[in-house]
Amino acid sequence: MSDLFDKHGGFRKLHTFTLATIVQLETLRFCRRFLTFDHREARSKFYDPKGRQFDQMTQAARSGRQNIIEGSERASTSKDTEMKLTDVARASLGELRGDYEVYILDQGQIPWSVHSPDAKAVNAISIDPAPFRDDVVHESAKHAMKQRAKYACWLDSDDAAVVANALLIIIGRALNMLKSQIEAQGKAFEETGGFSERLMTRRLKARDLQQAVDAPDCPQCGKPMRQRKSAKGEFWGCSAFPDCKGIRPMKQ
Repeated sequence: MSDLFDKHGGFRKLHTFTLATIVQLETLRFCRRFLTFDHREARSKFYDPKGRQFDQMTQAARSGRQNIIEGSERASTSKDTEMKLTDVARASLGELRGDYEVYILDQGQIPWSVHSPDAKAVNAISIDPAPFRDDVVHESAKHAMKQRAKYACWLDSDDAAVVANALLIIIGRALNMLKSQIEAQGKAFEETGGFSERLMTRRLKARDLQQAVDAPDCPQCGKPMRQRKSAKGEFWGCSAFPDCKGIRPMKQ
């Protein structure tokens, strides 16, 4: 039965999951640092008096990471669902990127050019492979924090626009990786099908084997016959049809 199911649950080794983890953690931190309402001054650092921006951004960041997890876990029985959830993750992170863009603009600035020194430096950072063995939850968190440290000089800045710009680039990188991930999932589905397709093939084979036990041999070529149905009723037809058109009446 194991050949019916695809591999699943390997999301902790994906670079997209590592980046999404960093994005969710840093979005929570960003919102607490720069969007929190200050009751003493009756204002927030970014105009968000009812906290809706805070909620939207943190939920979009969460959705990006959680849908990568759920898509990976559903891969064993539904490639279609895996692709859809991965696409939801990509859409959520795309929404979050838009929020960071607006934040920067609201500060009277524009996002970094891709040719700027900071943007080039952030883009040049590579993500290490995940060295997991048996303690995957502990090692996964440790790995994410190690990768996060590479971006620390921007993410720990007291300048909110610097943090937002760095996250824009990290999110953009995750989006590009997720696009490639979805394309790879689609290609795998085209080549091997999914759980439903393999289950149907297995059922048809089982049905054919059961019929073959009770089926007579073809009077023309001697091969096993299969139950067929026409407008006149059921009959035995050669399993080699259309190469052989041998038939037998089926006894009621």
